[in-house]
Amino acid sequence: MKNINKSEITKPNYPVKVLQFGEGNFLRAFVDWMINKANHSNNLNKGVVLVQPLANGMVPMLKAQDNLYHVVLEGIKEGKPVREIDCVDCIVDAVNPYNEYEQYKNYFLSEDLEFVISNTTEAGISRVQNEDIYATPPQSFPGKVCALLLERFKKYNGDTAKGLTFICCELIENNATTLKEIVLELAAQNNLDAAFVSWINSACHFCNSLVDRIVTGFPKDTIKELQAEIGFEDNMLVTAEYYHLWAIDANPTVMEKFPLHKAGLHVEWVSDMKTFRDKKVRVLNGAHTALVPVGLLAGHETVKEAFAEADVEAFIRGMVDAEVLPNIEGDTEELKAFAAEILDRFFNPYIKHYLKDISLNSLSKWVTRDLPSLKDYQSKTTELPERLSLSLAALLALYHPENKIGFKANDTPELLTQINQVWTSDTSIAEQVKSILSNTEIWGEDLNQIGGLSDKVATFFTLITEKGMQHVLQVCS
Repeated sequence: MKNINKSEITKPNYPVKVLQFGEGNFLRAFVDWMINKANHSNNLNKGVVLVQPLANGMVPMLKAQDNLYHVVLEGIKEGKPVREIDCVDCIVDAVNPYNEYEQYKNYFLSEDLEFVISNTTEAGISRVQNEDIYATPPQSFPGKVCALLLERFKKYNGDTAKGLTFICCELIENNATTLKEIVLELAAQNNLDAAFVSWINSACHFCNSLVDRIVTGFPKDTIKELQAEIGFEDNMLVTAEYYHLWAIDANPTVMEKFPLHKAGLHVEWVSDMKTFRDKKVRVLNGAHTALVPVGLLAGHETVKEAFAEADVEAFIRGMVDAEVLPNIEGDTEELKAFAAEILDRFFNPYIKHYLKDISLNSLSKWVTRDLPSLKDYQSKTTELPERLSLSLAALLALYHPENKIGFKANDTPELLTQINQVWTSDTSIAEQVKSILSNTEIWGEDLNQIGGLSDKVATFFTLITEKGMQHVLQVCS
């Protein structure tokens, strides 16, 4: 079988217009797939350089393939099965700033550069205490942005035409707005020139966005068959559902420079992101995040397999219908129809969405996707939502170092260390749960301040560990 490289596949010579922080499966099967589509169908003519946000990542594997790879989409469109395979050729280069800093900096300072797109996970747009913006590179994503915007400002003498547009895909509320806030905080902390701050405000655009596509990643179970079909040994191939939506809050100037919608892509330029975000994040992502610990502890491997169990499906549908939808603004019937369509996607027979893959950084995901619904429910009813509380208990059970399924959490190491120290302490389950819920580094607040939550979670945790998840689901569904 042939290796995939530019000697085998003709690769266009696109100008570098987009710098993308994040080289993982999602961005490559979503943003890069869209840019590739628009390049080929609508002459978008934009090349992308991928930046590896962490010291370890996929850049070496991408470079080994000359940054070429395939996206395989399968799903249902207008009631009929649809399958599509595309070779993505829009990535000009991929760099690791931890060992290729000068090359990375040169791309950021390029005269052609217009856009910076990111998906550094929910934990990526965050503040780092005593951030050194002069490190090469700085530790955090906002630190990297602040440092290189300063270099760009200096290189072009504050030319407003050389500002950049940031489109953030992280699943946090006001993602780009938050990025800008932290960048400006770093500028103030480092006493940077007021003219630089003014340039950020006048020349750079920070666009909040919301993404929606289930990306299942590398298809390890069927990769040999797929490689035989495409005729290449593609080790960066990524699979996803056919459905996609990208909602972007941006002014007409940005839309004109990035007209993905003209290529027939489901890109919506909006002025009210809250409605989009509440529906999508709380329903789809919130359901996924709640399903992960429940499904894994119930003995399932994939979303579809878990949802095929009646008690699991009833749990998730009940959570969404009774505890999530009532807290989202909008027409009740429209919200129910939206939720039904979303949850039906869990049954997609063409994709294997592994629960372990979705479990990455489940702590910050639960905070972003499920905690707001829990708090809103209690605020409206003065009671705690049963299913959302159970999802939190299941998450703690999954993160226990001696969980019954041998699961190893993939999350922030410092937080895992703190949790493990609590679980191995010589105290009662109730005290251990209370201690973990009090950790503001994990939850952003002391969850013990939510009346009765600690006791309810401890009760559910004990039931899960003593009786098993199936028993608890029968009680709670």
